[in-house]
Amino acid sequence: MKYKVVITEGEDGWYVIECPAIPGCISQGKTVKEALANIKDAIQGCLEVLNERIELKDSSNSRA
Repeated sequence: MKYKVVITEGEDGWYVIECPAIPGCISQGKTVKEALANIKDAIQGCLEVLNERIELKDSSNSRA
């Protein structure tokens, strides 16, 4: 799945990159290329956490 990302250059010269579709999913890099690689890892991590939360919620609902 592809996600839109937004890249901005910070005052310190680093690139800040975020994925608006996943609140709180943000990363950075010294170059655009590095920032893009980092956000891919961040997106994967954020999705894993979201899936775990959904599984926990589903399992607690099935016990109720």
